Amino acid sequence: MKKFDVVIIGGGIGGLMAAHRIANSDKSASVVILEQGKPIEKRVCPIVAKKSSKCVKCDACAIMEGMAGAGAFSDGKYIISTEYGGWLTEFLPEKTVIDYIEQADKILVESGATTERYKPSDELKRKCLKYDLHMNQAEVKHLGTDYNQKTMKNLIDNLPDNVEIHTGTKVVDVDKEGHIVKTVSADGEGEYEGKYIIFAVGRVGSGMFSQWCERNGIELQNNQVDIGVRVELPRLIWEDFSNQVYEPKIWYRSQKYGDVTRMFCFNVGGNVVTENTNGILSVNGHSYADPARRTQNSNFALLATMKFTEPFKNPIEYARRVAGLANLLSGDSILVQRFGDLVNGRRSDEKRMLASTTRPTLNAVPGDLSLCLPKRQLDNIIETLYALDKIAPGTANYDTLLYGVECKYYSARPENEDFEIKGCKNIYAIGDGAGITRSLSQAAANGLYIGDKILKLG
Repeated sequence: MKKFDVVIIGGGIGGLMAAHRIANSDKSASVVILEQGKPIEKRVCPIVAKKSSKCVKCDACAIMEGMAGAGAFSDGKYIISTEYGGWLTEFLPEKTVIDYIEQADKILVESGATTERYKPSDELKRKCLKYDLHMNQAEVKHLGTDYNQKTMKNLIDNLPDNVEIHTGTKVVDVDKEGHIVKTVSADGEGEYEGKYIIFAVGRVGSGMFSQWCERNGIELQNNQVDIGVRVELPRLIWEDFSNQVYEPKIWYRSQKYGDVTRMFCFNVGGNVVTENTNGILSVNGHSYADPARRTQNSNFALLATMKFTEPFKNPIEYARRVAGLANLLSGDSILVQRFGDLVNGRRSDEKRMLASTTRPTLNAVPGDLSLCLPKRQLDNIIETLYALDKIAPGTANYDTLLYGVECKYYSARPENEDFEIKGCKNIYAIGDGAGITRSLSQAAANGLYIGDKILKLG
């Protein structure tokens, strides 16, 4: 058994920031990061590398798993605001959250991140309000999928010598009394003892973490999920917004149901990509900072928020079932449909896709999203696209492409006090996998905060 002062489960930005703060502030502290995926330089998606036209379901999804977490292969947006990006302000004062976001940004800049910031625009916000559309405001940095990976690699490479990193190491259990973390890797079973343990598991590890909480009698809170599509259209349509704020993050309350549908994760000149989360394929979007690697399209998520009431307690499984149905209909792939075909009640097929003026950036299967998305969510999405068309004419064009299904799972949040899990002394849960954050910036801030807390405890 190996003994450490701090055992960090997960190599995403939250875990990395915690390790960075602890190891650099106390050179005598021993820290280990346990990551089930691959080192960042070995994370290669066959689709992105153009070695395959469709997802081959790698053992560890290079897009979702590995050092630097899912954020490494995201669009690399860094949000300097508390208006969105997570729920840290439910735990910490707003001023404290912003301070830690800025601290994390300074570390990223030292690792090579850009210093350029897009500023909020009251003019665009006013334009949205005319049509009952509501735009969140924030300073935003776009690291880019390409430069974000380089920045995160530098951050990892520059961690001090008192940090060990074990990749390909899956955590199977944690003894909350003895502080023993049990693992499985290519070398067999392993055990790591830590004075302090941090669950920084990210979205991919949220299922494992929830199961561990349930086995240990820790109450979880989460009954929300977002389900919808990835919208792709010519990038000219939204350039008025993207040139000023980069990411138009807009929400709309449908007149039909009163549900909130939100537009986010905007990728200028981007690509639609496939994600594999524990065997279920869904979609996301990437955008490179290098202009030479950009496309003529932009894409964004358009998701309807669903909040369930008792007795239902499995929103993540609900979303997985919807996405799984899309996988079934597409022959274990992703569905794509023209907006006009959807509205007219007909399936997109190869002939109709060839006639589309918007050329897809993902090799998806033409089909009918109405056969897998529930009617309520689909109605919300259609109504919202027509509303968005008023501020960005062309959004609801016939040839606007809709890919499905895109889901955002909000990981179950454990009962905790200042991030220490109830009944588990010196065991902490942070970041997206604990249902506390949902952005690079807040996850990074959460990691630094817990690092400082552990340093004070000694």
